[in-house]
Amino acid sequence: MSIKITTLSENTVSSPGLLAEWGLSILVAADGLNVLLDTGLSVSAAYNATIMGIDLSQIDKIVLSHGHADHTGGLLHILKLMKKQVEVIAHPDIWSAKYSRTFGKNERYAGTPFSQEAAESLGASFNLTKRETWISKNIVASGEITMQTDYEEISPQLYVKEAGQLKPDPLRDDQALFVKSDKGLIIICGCAHRGVINTIRHAQKLTGTKTVYAVLGGTHLTGASLQRMNATIAALKEIGVKKLGVSHCTGLPQAAILAREFEKEFFFNNAGTCIDI
Repeated sequence: MSIKITTLSENTVSSPGLLAEWGLSILVAADGLNVLLDTGLSVSAAYNATIMGIDLSQIDKIVLSHGHADHTGGLLHILKLMKKQVEVIAHPDIWSAKYSRTFGKNERYAGTPFSQEAAESLGASFNLTKRETWISKNIVASGEITMQTDYEEISPQLYVKEAGQLKPDPLRDDQALFVKSDKGLIIICGCAHRGVINTIRHAQKLTGTKTVYAVLGGTHLTGASLQRMNATIAALKEIGVKKLGVSHCTGLPQAAILAREFEKEFFFNNAGTCIDI
């Protein structure tokens, strides 16, 4: 099976002329389908797709990994270029009132920056579910990811507002896209808020496939302790990941550690990166 993975939006770019923007958007072509995971923060995914000669009207499904603006904010721009009806697979909590204190003591709104009705008026048909969604024989959106490890935790700086009160966000909506290939599982994360190892373990159980060929996307290791980094690296080596392409919320110091540990297996997965498997 031929698989092509193209990163449309990320914090950095692989070549001049593309737009860098905090966030993530990755297009997966497999099983005769084009599936878009996330849409970036605003215009970058749509802009870069146009520059790269990618026809967004050929997208068959859109999966939103969670309800933060840097992953959902570009949806309306994508839909305007698609000019057709498209199923958008997401967890119901993408519409939660999400807040962050990442950049200071005062909370700021960090949730989806438009209404469901606005997206539907441009062709989105939402499939809101907590469970996994099989898009094809070999492609599945993970649904809710179980917390299994004792060293992965959700950032305490992320909140959800309920009845006017800020509460820690459990990020139940955090999900990923899994692709079964001839070489093993390909795991594509949006942010992996619930832990990249938890995400991999969930993928193995859900698909019944133990071999993991590639892990791509955001791993939310930014600010991770040395203990967590060491535990994560040990788990990735035990699992036997052959390709590790990190993006977005991994954090540059943490990405540098991964680059040192995984050497040839490692790469920066930034906007413009194309992978053929």
